[in-house]
Amino acid sequence: MSHSPRIHPTAAIDPGARLGADVSIGAFTVIGADVEIGDGCQIGPHCSFSGPTRIGPGNRFIGHVAVGGEPQDKKYAGERTELVIGQGNVFREFVTLNRGTGGGGGITRIGDDNWMLAYAHVAHDCIVGNHCVFSNNTTLAGHVTVGDWVIISGFAGAHQFCRIGAHAFLGMGALVNGDVPPYTMVGGNSLGRPRGINSEGLKRRGFDAERIAAIKRAYRTLYVAGLPLAEAREQLAAQAQGSDDVRLLLDFIESGERPLLR
Repeated sequence: MSHSPRIHPTAAIDPGARLGADVSIGAFTVIGADVEIGDGCQIGPHCSFSGPTRIGPGNRFIGHVAVGGEPQDKKYAGERTELVIGQGNVFREFVTLNRGTGGGGGITRIGDDNWMLAYAHVAHDCIVGNHCVFSNNTTLAGHVTVGDWVIISGFAGAHQFCRIGAHAFLGMGALVNGDVPPYTMVGGNSLGRPRGINSEGLKRRGFDAERIAAIKRAYRTLYVAGLPLAEAREQLAAQAQGSDDVRLLLDFIESGERPLLR
């Protein structure tokens, strides 16, 4: 049985591209030089891939996807930068994924098993974790970091340099201009605000009642008790002694450079 790539006759593949075994490439797709596509990737019609870009195995690009384009940053001067994608991701129609910038670390990185639905945009120097869902028209500005198991609803987005912690949930249309702590739900409709914890998502991922109760207590300390941030951090430090989940939340807060979304 042949494991050679299956390439539609109308596709254009640069000789400098590297294609793994069992790759399929649809009609009118263009793959440029210095693009590496892992085994078993499925690429639909009318996609474009620019390098340097490295793509792991088992990814699906449904159609009209633009991968590895130059960063949309006026400071970019043609320096060598990369886009790195893990494995098992799905990218729906018209998703755009940009390479990094020299001043921003040089790499845009996307992890494993993410779903990016139609018209989602990941800008330069973003870091996206694993098992995330970006709904239609999700937009990340440059230098945004997204943790694992994050769900972003349609037409939502993040300001440049913001961080979105693991297991967070952004509602439809939510626009965030500060760091979103792990486990937090952000309300939609224009400027997003914290609206509790993502308890339903945590239950689906196997968090038991005791863990969820500890996270709820930490959320109330941070957002409901009316404490100054410094005092809230002291109380969270005490709560973290008995909870790895609260420790994750506290570490996120203490490592931030942007203001916390409050």
